[in-house]
Amino acid sequence: MHALSSAPLASITTATVPTYDRAALKAGILHFGLGNFHRAHQAVYLNDLFQSGQGHDWAIIGASVREADAPIQQKLKGQHWLTTVVEQEADRASATITGAMIDYIAPGDTAAILARLRDPAIRIVSLTITEGGYYIDPATQAFDANHPDIAHDATHPDAPRTTFGLILAGLVHRRDNGIAPFTVMSCDNIPGNGHVTENAIAGLAEKIDPALARWVRDTVAFPNSMVDRITPATTERERDILARDFDIDDAWPVFCESFRQWVLEDQFPAGRPALEAVGVQFVPDVAPYEHMKIRILNGGHATIAYPASLLGIHFVHEAMEDEQIARFLAKVEADDIVPIVPPVPDTDLGAYFALCQRRFGNPKIGDTNRRLAHDGANRQPKFIIPSAADNLAAGRDAPGLALVSALWCRYCFGTTDAGAPVEPNDPSWDRLKETARQAKDDPQAWLAMRDIYGDVGANPRFAANFARALNSLWTNGVRATLESYLAGTL
Repeated sequence: MHALSSAPLASITTATVPTYDRAALKAGILHFGLGNFHRAHQAVYLNDLFQSGQGHDWAIIGASVREADAPIQQKLKGQHWLTTVVEQEADRASATITGAMIDYIAPGDTAAILARLRDPAIRIVSLTITEGGYYIDPATQAFDANHPDIAHDATHPDAPRTTFGLILAGLVHRRDNGIAPFTVMSCDNIPGNGHVTENAIAGLAEKIDPALARWVRDTVAFPNSMVDRITPATTERERDILARDFDIDDAWPVFCESFRQWVLEDQFPAGRPALEAVGVQFVPDVAPYEHMKIRILNGGHATIAYPASLLGIHFVHEAMEDEQIARFLAKVEADDIVPIVPPVPDTDLGAYFALCQRRFGNPKIGDTNRRLAHDGANRQPKFIIPSAADNLAAGRDAPGLALVSALWCRYCFGTTDAGAPVEPNDPSWDRLKETARQAKDDPQAWLAMRDIYGDVGANPRFAANFARALNSLWTNGVRATLESYLAGTL
């Protein structure tokens, strides 16, 4: 068994290992949020670039504002910031040890983070802080400038607590000392993630000084991006597979599918690594790609997660093996999602959905329906409700999406179809559970959450379809309701 560290890399024959000199790497990127997705995506692209002999001044320094990330930092420190990334498909698996990260500042060490942000060598600050980390009002999708965390950073700009407060403090120092600003690059799965990040940082700046906000908007680059790779959480299952099949002991490995995609606006005035050499697509407009991905792939994930969870189906690939759920996904996509997705350059939307179906069905990936069902209060307003709104605006009723919303409501009631408890699975779980209990007798109570549904919840056609679906779920159960929808009789 090889315990992952720098020393035994040359002796590892079961995985591809870095052939570049990690000691010679220089930091060019400070990254907030060292979760599994970042380590399976951005860090892998950079590792590939370094393996090709290019970009060795673009290594990653990790950072976090969450004390909960301290154990993660310690695990990675113990293995010299190395990560084993295992790509799994139905018929094969391969492991790569990545070395693109060269340090990870301990959570809470504000001084060290600010020092890195002030360093001219840091030319990109990137983020994977999840959809819930951007202080977005779910209904308006606008930055919530009145959130207590933002209010704190506005009144204590030299002692920030949030990622955005830290970034703004670093930018202010650079402005005041004649240092070019870094590019701020979101890698989170949010529509217009560059615009969202700009609005967050400029929104915080506005509370401090309107002139500072104007400087941020006029001077700092916030490229939009579309990122994609299915990456489940790491459990003992993954560590055991790595030890058994690859003879590697990694405290926090990442398992993922082989597919990956990164579409990025080429807006980097401070410079960037040559990521096009390792498959990143640089385009003038990311919007069509992210629209396709968020509506078809992420919307598809939400479509199967709730019925599968209510039926006690644990893994995503098991949901795709369930003939009824697979047909439900195909019908919702064909009727309510794909038709309202605008064209994407050089892309067949039908073929893209077929690719998503194959990816969802990967039996090796071990992705769970519980992960897909997590944080619906943030994800539904991004992945499902906008598609419903577009359908309604076009004169279409979108009954499949109304049923997806009803399934989410039924899930938040807190029991499966068989009566087993559903453990809390949302930061707003208490509120959602109470509202779902009210909605059992009054479906409109669920749609009245305007911060989530906006105008869609007040639409009579959507409300009628939602009520029929929810009433059927309670009266007839999940299986019968799905079958009624598939037969066109719901």
